[in-house]
Amino acid sequence: MADAPLPAPVGPLVDIAALLPPRGALIGLDLGTKTIGVAGSDPDRRIATVIETVKRTKFTAEAQRLVALADERRAVAFVLGLPLNMDGSEGPRAQASRAFARNFARLAGRPIAFWDERLSTAAVERALISADMSRARRAEVVDQHAAAFILEGALGFLDRLVENQEETDRED
Repeated sequence: MADAPLPAPVGPLVDIAALLPPRGALIGLDLGTKTIGVAGSDPDRRIATVIETVKRTKFTAEAQRLVALADERRAVAFVLGLPLNMDGSEGPRAQASRAFARNFARLAGRPIAFWDERLSTAAVERALISADMSRARRAEVVDQHAAAFILEGALGFLDRLVENQEETDRED
């Protein structure tokens, strides 16, 4: 009997960052109860763009679609929004996201990093309203735009991390 593959590493982006190669696309995920918003970055990790909204059905089907999207883009990791409460504590939605990540890690084939997603959907909703998008159209795209918002935050963090490391290297 073949050994099952080891689960991919899962943890906060600050910890997972050290495991990432210097280049390579990332896939951002906004996990909802009915859908999963998906966004992707370019290999240089400068821009996050919306990809699609995956309808929640069965876990295996969802996971296979997410892996296929990551494979198509040669992504090196996933960034999963972690819906913390405003005080930073974790409620049921954050626990559900952690459980999803633990299960997905067996199939993902690449690290899964958590990124604080507080207010992401609200910010995206406001932006879509100001763009005069209809309520029906907003409902179709809000999750993928929230995934892009989450991914943009993570990309900014990684960029600052690289800048700080380069500055430290120059001082040495």
